[in-house]
Amino acid sequence: MGTLLKMQHSVSEAEWAARVELAALYRIVDRLGMTDVIYNHITVKVPGEDSQFLINPLGFHYSEVTASNLVKIDLDGTILASAAGSKVNRPGFVIHSAIHAARHDISCIAHTHTVAGLAVASMECGLLPLNQNALRFTGDIAYHDYEGPVLHSEEQERIVANLGKKNVLILRNHGLLVCGKGIAEAYLNLWCLEVACRMQVAALSCGQPLTKPNENALAASEAAYRALRKRSAALEWAAEKRLLDRECSDYRN
Repeated sequence: MGTLLKMQHSVSEAEWAARVELAALYRIVDRLGMTDVIYNHITVKVPGEDSQFLINPLGFHYSEVTASNLVKIDLDGTILASAAGSKVNRPGFVIHSAIHAARHDISCIAHTHTVAGLAVASMECGLLPLNQNALRFTGDIAYHDYEGPVLHSEEQERIVANLGKKNVLILRNHGLLVCGKGIAEAYLNLWCLEVACRMQVAALSCGQPLTKPNENALAASEAAYRALRKRSAALEWAAEKRLLDRECSDYRN
């Protein structure tokens, strides 16, 4: 309790609210089966501080992340606030700092190593327009070729260049990455992308001929989902948080 009180008094109300929301997303991602033990990362910019972001502490399972144990770090890798001296995972810093530095239009980034996501990331075809979840991302998906574990800053420029202005980056042979203007939008992008990948793996495993929407349907879907994205994200995020609060509200600590 002492650590919690100290943390609450040392950050702004806006930062504490962002910490609570980000901790909730870690717990929800875990509940939805998208974790890889202690690996992967979800980050959000500190409100009012474009060069600072919050990230999970190295060695913590997503189910252990709370508002107060998130690490605050800047784009140079300097840890600004850390409970009990926690560190951060190097690949997480390399990937997220590069995108946060380049994309001032987004605040939240999420990266996963799910089975379905890795399966699609390993397919030459990438994500196919086979279902409504996949159609949410028409024209908004980029790809980055695998270069080995993301440990070196030299790869940052290529990651940023490949992502461009899009909000989804499939890291070939590695996993999925999504961006959002806020935590709710990042959540919705991540979950819809994960479901699209699960559906694609299931469809391809059936060995049956596949149907794909025509160009008119693709265009209509892109326009519709672009218009609905903000409202849909807020509604779905609120529903997920209500469920989380009924199950385990300690993420707020």
